[in-house]
Amino acid sequence: MKILRRILLSAGILAGLSLASCDLTTESQSTFDETSVFSDPTLTEYQIYSIYEVFGHTNSHRGRYLPWYGYNTDIEWYISNTDDDKSDIVKYNMLSTNSQLNVADGPYNELFAGIERANLTISGVRQYGSPDSRPEMAERLGEALVLRAVLYTELLKAYGEVPARFAPVDAETIYMNKSDRDVIYKQLLADLEESFSYLSYDSATSTDRVGLALAKGLYARLALMASGYAQRPDSGAAGTGNAGSIRLSDDPDLQKSVLYPKALEALRDVISGSGLELEPDYEELWRGVNNMDLTAGHEIIWVIPFSNSRGRWNYTFAVRNNGYTDYSPTTSNRGGQAGPVPYVYYWYDENDIRRDVSCVNFEWEDRGNGTLPYPAGIANWYFGKYRFEWMTDNPYSGGNDDGVKPVYMRYADILLMAAEIANSSEGGVRDENFALECLREVLDRAYAGDAASVEAELSGVSGEEAIFEEIKKQRALEFVGEFLRKTDLIRWNCLKESMDAAAAELRAMRTDATGEITGRNYSGLGEYLWYRHGTQDGIPTIEMYGIHLGENDATDVTPPEGSGWTPYTNSSGEISRYIGDTAFISSDTGTDKASEDGTGFYKADPNLKQWWPIPQTTITNAQGSLYNDYGY
Repeated sequence: MKILRRILLSAGILAGLSLASCDLTTESQSTFDETSVFSDPTLTEYQIYSIYEVFGHTNSHRGRYLPWYGYNTDIEWYISNTDDDKSDIVKYNMLSTNSQLNVADGPYNELFAGIERANLTISGVRQYGSPDSRPEMAERLGEALVLRAVLYTELLKAYGEVPARFAPVDAETIYMNKSDRDVIYKQLLADLEESFSYLSYDSATSTDRVGLALAKGLYARLALMASGYAQRPDSGAAGTGNAGSIRLSDDPDLQKSVLYPKALEALRDVISGSGLELEPDYEELWRGVNNMDLTAGHEIIWVIPFSNSRGRWNYTFAVRNNGYTDYSPTTSNRGGQAGPVPYVYYWYDENDIRRDVSCVNFEWEDRGNGTLPYPAGIANWYFGKYRFEWMTDNPYSGGNDDGVKPVYMRYADILLMAAEIANSSEGGVRDENFALECLREVLDRAYAGDAASVEAELSGVSGEEAIFEEIKKQRALEFVGEFLRKTDLIRWNCLKESMDAAAAELRAMRTDATGEITGRNYSGLGEYLWYRHGTQDGIPTIEMYGIHLGENDATDVTPPEGSGWTPYTNSSGEISRYIGDTAFISSDTGTDKASEDGTGFYKADPNLKQWWPIPQTTITNAQGSLYNDYGY
C-alpha cells in the first residue's frame, strides 16, 4: 500500500504541475514522498492542484457529469425527442449499463479519484505539515477539506448513497460497500466547520480557487440537503438492493433544529463579512462568465476550474448554432442540448431583466445572408446565459472544448439560502424580516432598482408559507440553467409533482388557457409569429412579434406595424402557426412533451429514480462488495 500511495502521490504532483506555471526546484520528481511533499507549502499546493485537475478529465465533469446532471426538472429539460440512452438519463429511466455513464473513467470513478487525492493531501498535511503552527499549511488543509466536500457533494447529488472514504486507500479498504449518506453528511459538515478557521475571505484569489465563502455556502447547501427529503434506503439497508422510500433523515444530528442555526450563522457571516455583492447588471454577470472572467470578490464565488481550452459547457448548453456560424466555426451543430421549459419565460414579470437573459427563443444560422438569429420554434428555448457570441476574449474555436467555466455557487444563492432558512419555523431561527430583506436584494437587481416592481412582486408575501412559495419561485427564475433545481425539488419533496405541473402549464399554452404556475392567460399570445433583424454593438439581433402576451394583431398575411418583418415558416417553408394544437408534439417521433402522463419529462416515476445507478463496470470490478439500491 505504501508503494501505491507513493505512485498516487507522484501522479497527483505531476498532474498539479501541469496546472502550475512556475518551475519546481524544491527537489527532483523521483524523490517525492509524503514527508517532503506535505511539509512543503509549494509541493502541497501542487498536490492540491491535482484535485482540481480531476474536474477536467475527459469523462468526468467535462464530458459526462455536467452535460447530464440536473435535468429534467420543472424548469429545465432535454430538447431532443430521440429515445435513446441519453434521453434515459434525463427522463429517470437509466440502467447501470447506460452507454453514456457506464465507463471505467466515468464521473463516479473520477470523483472518487479526486477524493483519493484529497484524502492523501488531508492525511499528509495533518501528519507532516504542522497546520496548528503553520498558517500557510492550515490554509492548504482547509482548501483540501473544501474540495473533498465539493467532490462528495457531487456524488451525493447524482448517486445518493455511496461508500464513505475519508482516508487514503489501504489493503482493508480497497473494496467498500455503500454507507448510509448520513455518515457522509456529518463528516462533510464537520470538515467544512473545521475549514472555517483555516481559510479567510482573501484565500480565494480567483473564482477557480475555493475559499471561505464557498466553505460556508457549501455548509448551508449541505445542511439543506441533509435535513431535507430524499429517496433513502431503509435504515441500515444501504448497499443491500433496498428500494427505499422518500423520507427525512432520522439522525438527530441532521435535523433542521440542529443544522439551520449553524447554516444561517455561516450565511450571515458571508453576507456581512465577505465583501461579496450582486453584480448590478444581470446581463454583465453572464457576459463575464462567457468571457472567463475569474475576478474574485464580486458575485461569483466558485466555478468549475476548467482551463481556457477545456470543458464542454457552452458546447452543450449555449444558445444553439446550426452548422458553421461566425461564433461557432464548425459544420457541426453546437449548443442547445437542453433549455428552459417554454412556460418559464412567461413566469417572469415583463419588467424582470433576468427574463431575456435567461430564456431565448432563437438560434444562430447562416442561410446565405451571413450569421443571423432565427426563431427556434416554440418548443425550443435556450439558456441565454450561455452564448458563443459573448466569448469575445477567448472566441470558441469550433472544437470539442470551449473553456467556459460553469458557475458552481454565487452570492445570489447565499441570499436565497439565507432567506429560506431564516423563514423556516422548524429551524428555531425564524426571522421573517431578514428573509424578506434577502429576497428583496435579489429582486432589486432583477427589476433594475425599480422599487414599484419589487413591491408589486412582494405584495401579499408575508407569513412562512407565502414567503417559502416566493423563495421557490425566485430560485427558479434566478438559477434556471444552473441546474440547482433538481436538488431543490428533491429536498422539498416535490420532484414529480413539479414536473407534472409544468406539463399542465404547457397544455395551457397550446389551448389558450390560463396557467396555474404563471397565472398567465395564454390566449394573449399571437397565433402567428413575425420577426425582423437589427444590430446591437455589431452583433445581429432579432425582434419577434407574437411571442409576448398582447401581441396578437398580426395574421398569417398581415404583419405587425413597421417594416422589415418576415413571417415564421415551418421546416417545409410554409407560413405556420407558432403555437397551435400540435405545440410540444414532435413531428418526428410523435412524443407529446406536454402529455398528461408526464412522459414528456420522465419515463419512470422520478420519485422512485431520484439517483443514477452506480455503473455496472464499477459494480463488476468491486468483487462483490458494492451493490446498487433503488431498484436498479
